[in-house]
Amino acid sequence: MSFARLYSAQTSLLRGELITIEVDLSKGLHTFSIVGLPDKAVEEARDRVSSAIKNSGYTSPKSKNEKIIVSLSPAETKKEGSTFDIGIALGYLLASEEITFEIQKKLFLGELALNGEVLPIKGTLPLAEKAKRDGFEELYVPEANAREAALVDGIKVFGVHTLSELITHLTATEETAKIQPKEKTPIDVSRHVSDIDFSDIRGQEGAKRGLEIAAAGGHNIAMYGPPGTGKTMLARAFATLLPSLTLTEALEITSIHSVAGNLNADVITLPPFRAPHHTSSYVSIIGGGSTPKPGEITLAHRGVLFMDEFPEFDKRVIESLRQPLEDKIVSISRAKGTALFPSHFILIAAMNPCPCGYRGTRAKECTCTAGDIARYNRKLSGPIMDRVDIWVEVGAIGYEKLGSDAPVGEKTETIRDRVQVARAKQRTRFENANRPHTTNSDMNAKDISALITLDPKTQTFFNQSATKLNLSPRAYHRVLKLARTIADVNGDETVGTPHILEALQYRPKAL
Repeated sequence: MSFARLYSAQTSLLRGELITIEVDLSKGLHTFSIVGLPDKAVEEARDRVSSAIKNSGYTSPKSKNEKIIVSLSPAETKKEGSTFDIGIALGYLLASEEITFEIQKKLFLGELALNGEVLPIKGTLPLAEKAKRDGFEELYVPEANAREAALVDGIKVFGVHTLSELITHLTATEETAKIQPKEKTPIDVSRHVSDIDFSDIRGQEGAKRGLEIAAAGGHNIAMYGPPGTGKTMLARAFATLLPSLTLTEALEITSIHSVAGNLNADVITLPPFRAPHHTSSYVSIIGGGSTPKPGEITLAHRGVLFMDEFPEFDKRVIESLRQPLEDKIVSISRAKGTALFPSHFILIAAMNPCPCGYRGTRAKECTCTAGDIARYNRKLSGPIMDRVDIWVEVGAIGYEKLGSDAPVGEKTETIRDRVQVARAKQRTRFENANRPHTTNSDMNAKDISALITLDPKTQTFFNQSATKLNLSPRAYHRVLKLARTIADVNGDETVGTPHILEALQYRPKAL
């Protein structure tokens, strides 16, 4: 036999893509060619595979006078990474008749070290899901990725340490000589205790109220105030208010982080909290590259994106948040095509009132010029400010509140319970109305008309207030959605004037 065909896969954006590996051997001077649009990492597989085969006890391809052609198809798809090493090695050994085994319904993933060890790869979870969808029954992955792949039901996952171990398993006739399938990892999506509790934060009751409403309805929130007043601490405590992830959401988030290569556990069970530095580049925040990769706004999917020193981010970065904040997706267009990444997150922006941070405070005198302040404020355009539902001031705290004898506020657990109740009300409301949403912030204009009804007196008051504040249609609808969330948090069935008043209070003011 001088020909062999087996199967591997690679990630394409956030999904898996099946790759067929074909190996053909013929007589002639030694050459080892890989065709099918391989990148540099794939081309270098020639040397990795040759050394791994030799160090696993088989004849090195480089020691034979034969022409080796490895074809990766579909040929028009760019092949990237080292995922195909195991498949190429097994394909060569099958074609050279050094081993034989049944290849049907098996898919192989993994990078080879020169000594034959199998090294971990990125994106195992979406690749396992692809293998299951395409009818494969057995999946062979690096041992380090086996527990992640085993999250997928309906397919046997085998963790492999070395190439020789894998060959022994595939060619063995006795079950005792074979690798045992990896058992599915139990997923616990229950909440875990955080290092920061809301009761640890003295004062700032207004900001805590705003964060509770933001968590209950999935609303974006901005906190502004002088340095050192607790904005960052409040933002980090906020993540613990969010309800537990569902199993589907946990797998979706895990898949995204696996493709990005920053998965530090078998599965992500808590809503992500991403806090990029204000010097981060456009591509790192939004995503992109010649082959589009997910950015911070996609890594924050189903969780929180905290942007500290918000106006200090590049203006291009800030303006590019318009689409994800409105549509919950980000569209990245490149010459090779367009990529759509999910980006359904809650934005928490924190900022100072001016570059030095002390404008309007009694603590220190502001040293900024009028030009400095104007440039600082111009970084935030009207469309961006419109997309943030809640603006709260985080002012200086009196020293008496910081003392050890000062009363503490409510614990995170107490606030989270109210958030869970409010979220449950929203789910029931949307299910009864046959709507696909889970939070009030997701409602569109049609949903608002169907699900939020104001009595004539409240409607008249709201219209007069909107006229005085010169609200845009987007801001008008966002106030209504926020008022609906406030009513849910308060336990009220209908939206009344007090809810509208509180929602209007959170509109942006001159900073």
